[in-house]
Formats: sequence, C-alpha cells, structure tokens
Amino acid sequence: MEIVRLVKQHAPITGEQIAETLRLSRPTIRSDLALLVMLGHLDAKPKVGYFPGQAAAQEDKGSAAFAEMKVKDVQALPVIIRETATVHDAVVTLFMENVGSLIVADESNALAGVISRKDLLKVTLGNPAASTMPVGLVMTRHPNVVVALPDETVLEAGRKMIHHQVDSLPVVVRHPDDSGKWEVVGRITKTTMTKLLVGWTGAVES
Repeated sequence: MEIVRLVKQHAPITGEQIAETLRLSRPTIRSDLALLVMLGHLDAKPKVGYFPGQAAAQEDKGSAAFAEMKVKDVQALPVIIRETATVHDAVVTLFMENVGSLIVADESNALAGVISRKDLLKVTLGNPAASTMPVGLVMTRHPNVVVALPDETVLEAGRKMIHHQVDSLPVVVRHPDDSGKWEVVGRITKTTMTKLLVGWTGAVES
C-alpha cells in the first residue's frame, strides 16, 4: 500500500505529511491510518508521527530472506531420461512423474538436453510413427539449455525462467571429469517457486 511505502521511506512522518504527499486531505486517510495501525503495519507516537509497525518489519525480514534463498536449498531431484529413450518412453515418464519437462543426461549424469511437453506435442501430433523416435532427435540440446547453478539465488533462477519462457531449469555443476560438461544435480521449477512464495506469504500473514 502506498501509505506503508511512504512511512517506510520517510519515518517518522506525520499524518499531515502523508496526506500532503498523496495530495489528499488528512480526514480522507484517517480511517486508513487507523486500520494500518490496528493491523500492525504502522505504529504511531503522539507528536512524533507514524513509523513501520511489527507486521511491516516481519514482512521486510521475510522479503530479505526470500531474496537470499539459494537454489541448492530448494532444488528437487532431477527427473532424468537417457538420450536413447523413445518419445513414447518420454511421454510415459512425464505422466508418471507428473512433471512438465525431462532432463536428458548420459550415464554419468552429464547434461545432454531437455525435452518438454511442448516438444513432445509438436512431434507426436499427426505423426503416429514419432513414438519410436529417440528423444535425442527431439530435445533441446545442451548448448541451448538454460541452467541454474546451486549457489544462484531463487530469484535469479526465476528471472531466467521468465526471460526464456520455460517452466523449469536443470540445476548443474561442473562435471567431475573436467571435460567442460555440466553434471545434473537437481531441478528447480515454477511450481517450487510458487510454493515457496505462498509459504512465505502465509508465514508473514500469520
């Protein structure tokens, strides 16, 4: 809310100053101020003015914690399929694991590519023979795959998903054989981030 934002920026600030900044009359915002104080978003001291309340402080603390959260703290186990698996195998695995995309990796867990529901729909619609094709012919290959690193923040991973319009990212580290490959160690999804956000919001509200 604009009033809370103003108080955070300029505390302590009087009701008259808040009203003047918002180009409103003091009586117009009186009930809003009273409600915000009652809810704990603002506090007030006579002859001093308004300043952030306990609820606002908790919200700021929660926001900072969420912003600093690392991918490695929330990543899920990767759902991996081999490059030699068929499109039919990939479709079955998607449904069995209830995921939106599969990570394609070799026996050493080196990232080879990613295959999504959209990829599978494109190749299977109107093409019955596609079910026997290896996923290696359909997947998005490694150089073009967007990845997340364990020490990146969750917000950084979220920005990558939004920018590249994908629902999940493989979480990778440098492969132990030092060949320049990525080793798959996890995955992070929009669903994971939504659950985190809902959980954080609930904790702040409670």
